[in-house]
Parts: sequence; C-alpha cells; structure tokens
Amino acid sequence: MRRTAFLVTVTALLLGTLTVPATTAHRAEAAPATFVHPGVTVSRAQLDFARRQVDAGAQPWKGAFDRMLASKYADLNRVPRPRAIVECGSYSNPNYGCTDEREDALAAYTHALAWYVTRDERHARKSIELMDAWSAVIRDHTNSNAPLQTGWAGSSWPRAAEIIKHAYTGTWANSGRFATMLRDVYLPEIINGSNSNGNWELSMMEAAIGISVFLEDRTSYDKAMARFRTRTAAYVYLASDGALPKTVPSQNLNTREKIVAYWQGQSTFVTGLSQETCRDFTHTGYGLSAISHVAETSRIQGQDLYGTDVGERLRHALGFHAKYQLGTAAPDWLCGGSLVLGLGPVTEVGYNALHNRLGIAMTNTQTLTLQNRPAGTNNLFVAWETLTHGDNTA
Repeated sequence: MRRTAFLVTVTALLLGTLTVPATTAHRAEAAPATFVHPGVTVSRAQLDFARRQVDAGAQPWKGAFDRMLASKYADLNRVPRPRAIVECGSYSNPNYGCTDEREDALAAYTHALAWYVTRDERHARKSIELMDAWSAVIRDHTNSNAPLQTGWAGSSWPRAAEIIKHAYTGTWANSGRFATMLRDVYLPEIINGSNSNGNWELSMMEAAIGISVFLEDRTSYDKAMARFRTRTAAYVYLASDGALPKTVPSQNLNTREKIVAYWQGQSTFVTGLSQETCRDFTHTGYGLSAISHVAETSRIQGQDLYGTDVGERLRHALGFHAKYQLGTAAPDWLCGGSLVLGLGPVTEVGYNALHNRLGIAMTNTQTLTLQNRPAGTNNLFVAWETLTHGDNTA
C-alpha cells in the first residue's frame, strides 16, 4: 500500500497535478493586530494625495475626478432601489435587483470619494442614504449567480463605508445596521468560495476581505486570504509552477485533460497566462482586478502581497494581456490564434504598486494604462482608479 501511494505521488509530481494545501504551499498573511482605516483598496494617504492633485487642477487626476462627477453614480438626485431578495440568474436572467444593487453600491462609493475630495456634505449624505436604504431591506441573494453578485456588490460597499465611517466628520446613525448587513447577508454567501471560473472566487474573496476589514473580523480575514492565495496561484500561471498550472484542491483537477479543459482548452502554458485568457479578456480582467484590489488592501493593512507570488503573477498577467490588448496578433498556440479582447479599466492599481512604488519596468502595462486614462468604471465593481491610484505612491 505504501509503495502504491509513493508511486501515485511521484506520478502526480511528474505530471504537475499534485496540489499542496495552501497552509503548506504558501503562507497566507494573517490579519493585522490592528486594522487600518480607511483601509479597503484605498488609504487615507492616497485619498489625501488625490484630493491635493484635484484641488491643484493637476492631470490626470482632475480629468479623472471630472469624469467621475459627470457620471450617473455621482448624481445627487439618485434614488436607492433596495430589495429584500436580490435574484440573479446566469447571464442576468433573471435580473431582479442585481443591476440596482451593484450600481447603488458603486454610487455609494462614488459619493464617498466625491465628498472626500470636495467636502460637500451632500455627497456624504447621499452615500449614507444609499447604504442605509439597502441595510434596512436586503435579506438574501438567490439563484445561480448569487455568489458572484454578492462578491461584486460586496466589494464596493465596504470601500464606501470605510471612507464614511472613518473619515467623514458627520454622523452615520445606522452604521451598526450596515455592519450587520455585511456580516449576516453578504459574508456567509462568499466566505466559502466557489469552484466556478476563477474570477468568481477572486471577486468573492475581495469582498470577504474588504468586509472583514470593515468589521475588524480577523478570523474571516484570515480564511478569505488563505483561499485568495490558493486561487491566485491557480488563476495565473508562472513557469516555476511546473509543467501544468496549480489547482484548487476542491476542484479535483487531477489530470492534464481536466486542467486543459478548465483552462478553456489551452494546452500550452506560458508565464502570465490566465485560466480565463482563452474565454475572453473581460472576465480575465475581473480576476486580475480583484487580485490587485486584495493586494492593495493587504498592503494598506501592513502586509506585502506584492512581494510574494501574488505580485509576480499580477505583474506578468498584466503585461501578457496588455500586449495583446494593444494589438499584438495572437500566435496559433494561444487560444487557437483568436482572442476576445476587452480587458477593461483594471490596470491602474497593479501598475501603480508594481511600477511606481516598486520600480519594476512594465512597458506594455504602462502603455495601456496611460492610453486608457482617465479610467472609469466597469459598472460592476471597478471604479475611478486613475483618481485613486494613478501615479499615487502614498
């Protein structure tokens, strides 16, 4: 029996299909002893930098702020549209409150940013109005896309709440009710992850980590971070991973055939390739954005995911996809020579951290980032990152 087990292990190692649990493969950074606030994706120092640049009329920040303020998300006449049950099916069918929830969460964040820059009380009150409306009503997310929907909306809510609770000098009487909403409605839906395409779990862990910061929940933070580290390693391939990409244990991708099928039929693996590259760049962008957001939140909380394989995978993935997004033709070995582009406004956070802060050359990512400025929103969970992170090393 021992000899058989040994042979199975050796065979798995040779195939590159042996998956090592996250606790031994790589250490997931623990939650900080004391949480930093505001501390979800953007810090107080970064907000102060952005405010100074806008006040000075400096570019690209002033242009980014103007674009944000002109968007529907900054409308002071916006009326919240909360629901007790948000039902989201595959391909948005049905869509009962899904768009409303995501956009109200983005609007809450947008108004929080607008208040921080302008100190116009109306924006802070609108952000609070949106958060209060949903915390008073929502009870559950249902149908097949419920985990992803919860991850998307749950990524935006704590960004807004962190700014209002920890920077706004006015009152937010229902902040406790909002915290209860995040703890009881959102966190249970996302904390245990997903075995769907990798962007699902990455967005869900982004939301779980952001919520954990707001709630100062160290246990949930650690659990979400461990799952995030495992998923990130399984989402972006590095040559150092071996002949085949890393996998998530619960998915039982224990043969080459299963792995290739999960990687959208791609059988040649090169550094920077994503599990969803051959699906399309848009979904890949969701995954890369979530990776950058978690890395940035972790940095604010005193850790350094950028200095781990997370940063290495993010750097190579951004560069790999930026190259083709900029127009390089796909070789035959990559997705059969046909790519579906549309990476989205997802490069600012990773580019700023890796290039501007750490000094790493990122030629293709830089070209794409500058070309896309000022970055707007994907109307799901990414918003205004030229304003908050463009050339911002604070």
